[in-house]
Amino acid sequence: MARIAGIDLPKNKKIERALTYIYGIGLVRSQNILDKININPNKNVIELNDKEITSIRNILEKDYIIEGDLRRLESINIKRLMEINSYRGKRHRMGLPLRGQRTRTNGRTRRGTKKTMAGKKKAPKK
Repeated sequence: MARIAGIDLPKNKKIERALTYIYGIGLVRSQNILDKININPNKNVIELNDKEITSIRNILEKDYIIEGDLRRLESINIKRLMEINSYRGKRHRMGLPLRGQRTRTNGRTRRGTKKTMAGKKKAPKK
């Protein structure tokens, strides 16, 4: 089993798809990495030798921001937006969509489930 950037890659998947399990690496970036070091993207993770794994690790450390560093950078950027009191920062603080989506009828992902009215009386049982 290959362990890269603190993530155990699934051994029965193609290396092209397995690299996308690392936060900050998508399919295109994975393909670019494999092209740089001339590894066949259709190779399974279990078929990789130690030399290929270390070359992947070296490229990721040298050229890309991934996993914990990327998560930290994202949270710092969000905190900065909230501190300068920008529109996007306010929307982050309120837990609402940031990019112009309507919230009157949709937006349940950010807003949460429907809340009932407080203090409303229930119908008496007969």
